[in-house]
Amino acid sequence: MDNHTTSAKVLLNHATILYLHTGNLVNRSRLKKKCPSSPSEEIQDCIRATLNEWFATIPPTSPTDLPDTIDCSIPQATEAITPEEREELKVSVKLFICEADLSSIKDAVDKSCQALAVSQLDSVIIAPPVLPEGESQTLENLKPAWRELEGLVQSHKIAAIGTSDLDKELLEQLYNWAQVKPSSNQVNLASCCVMPPDLTAFAKEFDIQLLTHNDSKELITAASFQEAVQESTQDLKVADWRLEWVLRYSIIVKSRGIIKAKGYLVHSKRSNL
Repeated sequence: MDNHTTSAKVLLNHATILYLHTGNLVNRSRLKKKCPSSPSEEIQDCIRATLNEWFATIPPTSPTDLPDTIDCSIPQATEAITPEEREELKVSVKLFICEADLSSIKDAVDKSCQALAVSQLDSVIIAPPVLPEGESQTLENLKPAWRELEGLVQSHKIAAIGTSDLDKELLEQLYNWAQVKPSSNQVNLASCCVMPPDLTAFAKEFDIQLLTHNDSKELITAASFQEAVQESTQDLKVADWRLEWVLRYSIIVKSRGIIKAKGYLVHSKRSNL
């Protein structure tokens, strides 16, 4: 084990919070699997690659100077947006909430704005925490997260907010209750090959964009995250790390419809604290 890896292990074993930014993945040469079979496989590969690159940059660490929060990002792999080009670009985000702590929504939005050097995200789609087996999503479950998003729209941190995997009945309930109406709803085509006609009709009537996705309900499990971290450095205590949120962003050139950048931000915390 070289000095860089030893330093990384010391840092991670001491830290209580890990924040990871993969940088721009449009240039895929950094990744082992050029064509991942699923978003879940992609993010696991990204976490591994980012940690490996970051470990290689760490100087020997003094045991008396260990931070509680680690910012694991590769500056040269990150493309910040300049003020001159901001108008030409659309910054879209999907936020996967892994824990019930709703303060993570504002934290994730703030972190992504900071990482991409923007003051506002054009759209944020939220994927709430996975429910226990046998439970169905309800408006009451969605309300707290939606209130957080509405606050961020009112403070101009987000321009538009959307939902994921809501059927017509639940989308209508949310639309009628919400102050800031959902601008979009993502539908997983694995669960329905054709858009349900009632959902299509409702979305058309109320100008809600229907989008498709192929994300699994849980983008990355705690076990998969721990495995990716463990593979990057041996003998690391990973069992007590848990995911708080995962954010995927894409930056699209409006006039040409091409993706200029995309990447992930991941936030995790030690569960025994």
